[in-house]
Amino acid sequence: MTIGVPSNEVSTTDALIQYRRDIADLKQRIKNRRLQVIGLYGTPILLVSSVSVGVIGKVYFWLHSDVPSAITNIFGGFLAFCVLATVVQFFAEFSVDTPWEDAKTSLKSLRLDLELAEERRILEARRLTPPAIERQSSYRERLPGEIARLRVESAHYRRLHLFMQWLLFVGSAAVSGVTAWYDPPQPAKGILIVLGSIVTVVTAASGYFKPRERAFNLQQTADSMEQHITALELGIAPYNYVDDEANMESFATTVERLRAEQRMREQQLDQPQQGQREVI
Repeated sequence: MTIGVPSNEVSTTDALIQYRRDIADLKQRIKNRRLQVIGLYGTPILLVSSVSVGVIGKVYFWLHSDVPSAITNIFGGFLAFCVLATVVQFFAEFSVDTPWEDAKTSLKSLRLDLELAEERRILEARRLTPPAIERQSSYRERLPGEIARLRVESAHYRRLHLFMQWLLFVGSAAVSGVTAWYDPPQPAKGILIVLGSIVTVVTAASGYFKPRERAFNLQQTADSMEQHITALELGIAPYNYVDDEANMESFATTVERLRAEQRMREQQLDQPQQGQREVI
C-alpha cells in the first residue's frame, strides 16, 4: 500500500522549490543584465576613446606623413567592430521585438525583485514551520546564502594573497636579476628603485591587510556552518535528540557562536599587533 503525501504538503514543497527556481533565475538575469549594461555603455565609450587615440596618434606621430597601412587596417577594423557592436546592442535594447529578456530594465529593479523573492521564500518557510521552532527554521533557511557569501569572500582574499605573493616573488627576482645584469647598477638605478618600492609596498600591504588569514578564517567558518547544517539535516550528533525543538535551539546557538567567533577574529585582524595580543 502506497502512503500518499497530503496535497497541502505537496503544494508547499512545490511552492518552495518554485521560489528557489525563481531566485536562481533572477540571479542569472542580474548577471546577464550587468553584462548587457556594460556592453551598452562601454562600447560607445570605447569607440569614442579609440577615435580620440587615433586622432592624437595622427597629430603626434604622423602629422606630416601617412599612417602605415597595417595600423590603418587594424584600427579601421577595430572601429568597424565597435560601431557594429554599438548598433546591434542599441537595437537589442530599444527595439520592440528585443531578444533581451530584461531590456530597458534597471539593475536596481532586478535586485529589488531578487530581495523580494528571497523574502517571500523565507516568509513562506516560516509560515509552514511549526510555531515552536518557527524562527530557528527561517534562520536555517538563510544560512546557505551566508555560507556562500563567506566562501566568496574567502576566495577573494585567497586570490589577493596569491597575487601579492607572486608579485613579491617576481619583484624580488627582478631586483636580483637587474642588479646582477647591470654592474655597477647606475644605468638601472630607476628600475631598481621602482622594483624595490613595489616589493616594499606589497610586503607592507600584505602584513597590514592579512588576506591569507582572512581567507582561512572565512573558509573555516563556512565549513563549520555547513558541517552543522548537514548534521542537523541527517539527525546525527550533536543534533540527534528526539525533540526537534531542542535540535533547532542547539543548532541556532552553535551557529551564532561560530558567527560571533568569526566577527571576533575579524576585529583582531583589524587591530594592530600589540592590540591583538591584548585581546587574546
